[in-house]
Amino acid sequence: MARILTGIQSTNQPHLGNILGAIEPMVQLSNQLEHEAFAFIADLHSLTTVKEGGDRRHRVHQVAATWVACGFDYSKNRLYCQSDLPEVTELTWYLNCFAPFPMLANAHSFKDKSSRLADVNAGLFTYPVLMAADILGYDAHLVPVGKDQRQHLEMTRDLAGAFNHRYGDVFVVPEAFVQKDVEVIPGIDGQKMSKSYGNFIDVFLPEKSLRKVVMAIATDSTPLEDPKDAENCIVYQLFSRIVSADRALEMKQNLEAGGYGYGHAKQALFDALMERFAEARERYRHLMEHPEELEAILAEGASRARPILQQVLVRVRAKLGFGSLPA
Repeated sequence: MARILTGIQSTNQPHLGNILGAIEPMVQLSNQLEHEAFAFIADLHSLTTVKEGGDRRHRVHQVAATWVACGFDYSKNRLYCQSDLPEVTELTWYLNCFAPFPMLANAHSFKDKSSRLADVNAGLFTYPVLMAADILGYDAHLVPVGKDQRQHLEMTRDLAGAFNHRYGDVFVVPEAFVQKDVEVIPGIDGQKMSKSYGNFIDVFLPEKSLRKVVMAIATDSTPLEDPKDAENCIVYQLFSRIVSADRALEMKQNLEAGGYGYGHAKQALFDALMERFAEARERYRHLMEHPEELEAILAEGASRARPILQQVLVRVRAKLGFGSLPA
């Protein structure tokens, strides 16, 4: 059975792009018998930017509720909070001592802010090493990655390979799992949907607030009666990703025929979002109103993940000469 692992930061509410591009594909993979899935909430990573404790815990709850609401089977698999397993920070230190400075200095997470070094903390600089510990600590075989995370996985593979070369087969060297059919989800302004751009759609917003976001999607000034370029219409691009091919084709034909305005398309998208995520919205609302249920789910997931992490640490510590000798 292949162990597949993924993490999502608790820096904000997961948006439609996260759900379609990462969470739903992971849920589908986790439902396959040949896969054992680990999904963790990377709240330690979030400390590089989020400093308020109460804010962080609320965001952890948002992320956990999203995973459960979207169908992640936490009883079969493992859903846990990164900080509930502090052993990962011990492993991070060991790996830090094998991570070359030039490798970390070349990481995208650091280079993107290297022109403003006063804003860079040590946590951000060593971010890829904590990510490596998250993966190597659980003997993960497969890691779903997008283009922006591919470099960090290669660093993980390099660290594991270098350690194994020196000490023997201590770490499982993970492989990237790339789903070719996962596309970039556009935001309401046409750029990639992103928390940092502030252009995302939160499908768990109250109904009126969600409709307001959908109605704010950027469109051109083509009059209602004129034909429109469906393929370059953000509304259609989003609609086609959440409905059946037949329904997507119907909107495309309506837009290209004329007499069908962007307001009609936005209303259709809003209705489709409400329909597609109706059960998930209700489940999410319930969980956010009962955070004790989320805490119990995360605690149980951590307790089932801990023995694996501890076994890896036993192997590492033995090679490095830490801890007492076995009797």
